[in-house]
Amino acid sequence: MSLFSWLFGSKSSAASAPATAAETYKDFSITPNPIKEGGHFRVAAKIEKDGKTHELIRADTMASLNQAVAISQSKAKQLIDEQGDRLFG
Repeated sequence: MSLFSWLFGSKSSAASAPATAAETYKDFSITPNPIKEGGHFRVAAKIEKDGKTHELIRADTMASLNQAVAISQSKAKQLIDEQGDRLFG
């Protein structure tokens, strides 16, 4: 496996965990979508508003899916608070 595949993941080695329900926060839709990597889950979420989408993928990994979902929601909310609509531009 190449260094970049290991660092950033590849479709063959990293499978998404089952998607969880979307949550609305300040008119944005947040869908936590942690990425399963070995025995851990990478923090990730899809942020949507007005037909625009931003994929949030963090370097953080968690041991449990529930913890990864909670952190994914928290990080997405933090990004929305910091960036707002600039997130898509």
